[in-house]
Amino acid sequence: MIASTKRKVLDGLNRRYIYGRVPLLHTIIFLLEMAVATRIAAKFNTYYAERPVLTTMVTNAVLGGVADTVAQLITAFRFRSAQRARGGDDFISIEIHDLDKEKPPAVGELGHTRSSPPPFDFERLTRFMAYGFFMAPIQFQWFGFLSRAFPLTKKNPTVPALKRVAFDQFIFAPFGLACFFTYMTIAEGGGKRALTQKFRDVYLPTLKANFVLWPAVQILNFRVVPIQFQIPFVSSIGIAWTAYLSLTNSSEES
Repeated sequence: MIASTKRKVLDGLNRRYIYGRVPLLHTIIFLLEMAVATRIAAKFNTYYAERPVLTTMVTNAVLGGVADTVAQLITAFRFRSAQRARGGDDFISIEIHDLDKEKPPAVGELGHTRSSPPPFDFERLTRFMAYGFFMAPIQFQWFGFLSRAFPLTKKNPTVPALKRVAFDQFIFAPFGLACFFTYMTIAEGGGKRALTQKFRDVYLPTLKANFVLWPAVQILNFRVVPIQFQIPFVSSIGIAWTAYLSLTNSSEES
């Protein structure tokens, strides 16, 4: 009787760790990122006037981090929902001596990897922030080129905006996605074979999804948004898109 009660207590502690601690960490990181993003937004005009490229790079990095954190949150909550749907209360209990450990059991120990959601992946977060940071100068130059090549006029601003969208979607979008999947694959330690497989499996479906979302967004962006806000606007709308890319990339990796 005592042993059974003790086991139930330990099961409860294990569930609290699995269902509470991991999503809580994700949430804390997300709130910290949003605080930084809010600070940048409040001072954006000042920062941009002094250092436009660096400001764009930092903004892109922060918003990329927010997007990946959202993706990791989605994964954690998906796991929790799936575990509950499968009757996740019946976890393998941990041993008494494991209560003294500061971290959960190692991979494969006591079935921990089968019952616990993936922990927050700081390396993955760093990869996304680095990608946003180093991609920003290329975007900066590209948006400047579009602005110079197709200037908006008061008489007919719609046609130049549509030309910008066409160039952006048929030239930069395929290039940008290729850069994304190439960078992520190499940063994850993948080689030529992994890169080929990723392009074969996810590149074209992702490009098709891009054509569904981004033309409408870019028409609004090029037609209404001032040039200094165009990349932040794209990055802000792109939080959902980058979260989708993160989920797509991670699902292919797994």
